Amino acid sequence: MGGYDLSGRAALVTGGARGLGAGMAEALAKAGAAVVIADIREDLGRATADALKQTGATAAFVPLDVTDDASWEQAVTATLAELGGLDIVVNNAGVEISGLVADLDPADVRRMLDVNVLGTALGIKHAFRAMRPGGAAGHGGAVVNIASVAATIAFPGIAGYSATKSAVDRLTRVAAMEAGKLGYGVRVNCVYPGLVPTEMGNQLATDVVRLGLFPSVEDAIGAVVGQTPAGRLGEVTDMADAVVFLASDAARFVTGAGLPVDGGMGM
Repeated sequence: MGGYDLSGRAALVTGGARGLGAGMAEALAKAGAAVVIADIREDLGRATADALKQTGATAAFVPLDVTDDASWEQAVTATLAELGGLDIVVNNAGVEISGLVADLDPADVRRMLDVNVLGTALGIKHAFRAMRPGGAAGHGGAVVNIASVAATIAFPGIAGYSATKSAVDRLTRVAAMEAGKLGYGVRVNCVYPGLVPTEMGNQLATDVVRLGLFPSVEDAIGAVVGQTPAGRLGEVTDMADAVVFLASDAARFVTGAGLPVDGGMGM
């Protein structure tokens, strides 16, 4: 696999129990990495890890609430014990709660801030502490944060989500600068996925209809496809392959970057 060979590397994927996270974990494992699924959904997370093991991959599950600092400490400690190292952290866990700005619910926005922004920030923090010289892993590595095309476009009904994913972009760039300046040996990048028909993506289409923004789910999806030069929705593998690239030596001189994987929607 050349530059995409991740053999001998250990990865932690947050929100890895299902959807994009599960696909990213699978792609990392196929590239040769040992993978920990970190998620708040224990039964589903263990099942996803077990499914990876059935393919011959080295995989494990650790419980993780990304909004809790102590939970992160425990998850990283458990990952080091399970895999013997930590080279890749994918901050994928996220929530999307649709709503009109005129009807904004503070509790919904706080929830998205907690998971999408604080959860990503804590993930970067604990990746740095483990990977930097003198850390528990101590060999450098790669952090890949999952932002969204929502950070680059104005799509109705997702103002709070868009704001939090824009924050992920800024966190990525500042973290990359700090890692470089302080000699951590850790690259930090983010991906902007387009709309993928996972459970979250399908729920978004339903929500914008409920909010009166589109007459039907088909119209909502058609609007997304109509704004996408590639002429289709994204697929889990599209996003997962981008993560493998950014985690690999093929991206060894890439840091502080945001990679659109959106079929051109955000250009």
